[in-house]
Amino acid sequence: MTRERLDKGLIQVYTGDGKGKTTCALGLALRAVGQGFKVYIVQFMKGRQTGEANAAARLAPELTLNYFGRPGLVNLRSPAPEDLALVRQGWDLARQVLAAGDHDLVILDEINLALTYGLIPVDEALAALRRRPPWVEVVLTGRQAPPQLVELADLVTEMRPVKHYYEAGVKARRGIEW
Repeated sequence: MTRERLDKGLIQVYTGDGKGKTTCALGLALRAVGQGFKVYIVQFMKGRQTGEANAAARLAPELTLNYFGRPGLVNLRSPAPEDLALVRQGWDLARQVLAAGDHDLVILDEINLALTYGLIPVDEALAALRRRPPWVEVVLTGRQAPPQLVELADLVTEMRPVKHYYEAGVKARRGIEW
């Protein structure tokens, strides 16, 4: 039986300084799996086992998640060679997944900062997005989406913080932030 595909996959960008970009993308992934779509998530600069990675394993093979990063934050102005290698490894996989067209939805989580800081060439990313099969929907998340990506995208949502419990000293919580 042939799986029904989208007529036209679009490009969505979730950016901004507010919380919820990855969470929004994960919600879309859950919805897509629920409708019989295959989803692939590549997480950049995230290096620990998260709730979404655990959930993806339960939803396999419809949902696949691979993360590329080390624990802690990447120094974007002067990334360590290990961080650059992991970003490149993630990008190589992402390009393959986009080009193959085997997945209906591809989420490139936290790629925007990697693009903005030149860890992944913006022109290379735009070319890969343009070359993907027409049914593949793509979501790109992260702060500071480059203007060229915003221009190419069909939908751009900017998360803007109004109030955040971090300001009151609440730390990241298992199952909520990770």
